Amino acid sequence: MKKTLYYYIIPILFLSSCNFISRHSDGVVAEVDGYVLYQVDLDAITSSAISPEDSSSRAREFIKQWATDILVYNEAKKLNSERIEMLVEDYRRSLYIYEYEQNLVNKHMSQDVHDSTINLFYEQTKQQYILQDHIFKGILLVLPHATPQLDQLKKWLNTLNEDDMEKIEKYAYQYASGYELFNDNWVTANQILLRLPIQTDILKTSLRQNATIQVDDSLSTYILHVTDKRFAGEVMPLEYAKQEITKWILSQKQVNFLQEERNKVYENAIRFNKLKIYK
Repeated sequence: MKKTLYYYIIPILFLSSCNFISRHSDGVVAEVDGYVLYQVDLDAITSSAISPEDSSSRAREFIKQWATDILVYNEAKKLNSERIEMLVEDYRRSLYIYEYEQNLVNKHMSQDVHDSTINLFYEQTKQQYILQDHIFKGILLVLPHATPQLDQLKKWLNTLNEDDMEKIEKYAYQYASGYELFNDNWVTANQILLRLPIQTDILKTSLRQNATIQVDDSLSTYILHVTDKRFAGEVMPLEYAKQEITKWILSQKQVNFLQEERNKVYENAIRFNKLKIYK
């Protein structure tokens, strides 16, 4: 409850332009315990009102809420203020420490992770990296019905050497209403299904049996050719897990780095007699 009150009251106090001013200052529409509410603050609340009555109702409700929050806040400040100040100081200290340590990390900790480190980590922990979705590499083309040379296109897809890729790209540029070349990076089945009018189970069954599938709807012919595939429940390939592994290694590296920095601070305090321990 107190946490909610803290985060809820503070924005309203700022909104109310909480400066102690004369009771008759221009633009003041309400005042309580030295806090004032200006007409410009009300305008922001009532600007979208659909009628004068709605505007008046919103203004009354806002003034009531604004004044009540301030009154309750001022009463609350009388209770257990020492504990509140301790909590505020703890929070302030945590913020300073966090900013200081992030600055250390940004300036002095390398963000590089060697491939050999990633490969070793992957080999030791790959059973923890299990796919939740099917992933594929390949080519997807969306072609208008009666597009010419479909048989030739399928031949290029089946051999798919460097020369064939160039021919496929030219073909797609000339005839396709849409195409995507993802033979160098993994995409999920969900990403493919956004572009392909087929159900997940049919897609999975078809790709277990064939490298190329063709689907038609009333407007287009969709040709999906898969050059590599992994299915949900299988271990992630290294290149797919690499980003997640790198992030984990860096997080552990940061923990160790900051612990070393903390140890240095402590040891320096002892060396230069900043810290005295009485037994």
